[in-house]
Amino acid sequence: MKSEAFWEYPVQLLVLAVFLLLPLWGLSSYVLNTLIMMLFFGFLATAWNILGGFAGQHSLGNAAFVGIGAYTSTFLFSQYGISPWIGMWIGGVLAGIFGLFLGYSAFRCGLKGPFFLLVTIAAAQIVMLVVLNCRALGGASGLTVPYVGSHPALFQFESKIAYYYVAVGLLAAGILVSILVSRHRLGYYLVAIRENEDAACALGIDTLHYKLLATFLSGFLSGLGGTFYAQYILFIDPESILSLGLSIEIIVYPILGGIGTVLGPALGAFILYPVGELARSVWGGSAAGIHLLFYGAFLMLCIIFMPKGVVGLVRRIQEILKGKLRAREVEALAKE
Repeated sequence: MKSEAFWEYPVQLLVLAVFLLLPLWGLSSYVLNTLIMMLFFGFLATAWNILGGFAGQHSLGNAAFVGIGAYTSTFLFSQYGISPWIGMWIGGVLAGIFGLFLGYSAFRCGLKGPFFLLVTIAAAQIVMLVVLNCRALGGASGLTVPYVGSHPALFQFESKIAYYYVAVGLLAAGILVSILVSRHRLGYYLVAIRENEDAACALGIDTLHYKLLATFLSGFLSGLGGTFYAQYILFIDPESILSLGLSIEIIVYPILGGIGTVLGPALGAFILYPVGELARSVWGGSAAGIHLLFYGAFLMLCIIFMPKGVVGLVRRIQEILKGKLRAREVEALAKE
């Protein structure tokens, strides 16, 4: 697995420091909300990347993991008064277990590529139908998170700044998990599976075991994100948290940033989500759909000119610069 040499630790620490200091600049509520959602989608994209990027098992059902996490913590809080901080972990585990069930059902049958993609879509739609027809979960009307005011122990804060820092923590944790996976034996096995599963099997790698482990990690992290969304918005419904549109949005960010890289998914969210918000704020009210045309055109251009994402483009520039530097060194030695 290639290391992202462009992003050395000092750069990462500098970026983290900037994000920690941003709220101190007196940002407006709209800008702060945009940053929170940008961090949130960066976290979800990072969670998807563990299965879809490292292991190469592309999924369009991660909305199911997010929804399971959101509905679990909200239900436990509204019905039994269990703190969402606790419900977050329960929801994450349930989402991971659902991922194991889904993965075992698909991988055991040898499904991969577009067939696995279709299975994940079907699974997410089944979860959505179950929620729609379950009165205890609010059905189509959704669930409202009981508002208790500023109560940090119950995951509710008076200021958006607190939610911002929670989102920063989530994304930092997601990236840390990705770094640990990429540098551990698990990461190398997942990349081997992605590049050539048959060859990986021939080398003695238990491909089913490692794909299931990646599925659990992806589902678990996505479930944690679902609880954050529920507590931030204070309302969830099947259309917003379990829709195919959410799954598509999650996968778009790694495509732009760089699938299979550690920082690519978050970088894609940092670029694309603000662009979408800017297009919506500028053209969303003037002509119906024009902001979506701009958003789609921007995405198409990025994919055409950066087929390997932003991280891939940076690596390419690095290779060109290194090549020129080596050429100059050879030329200088020849003159001597």
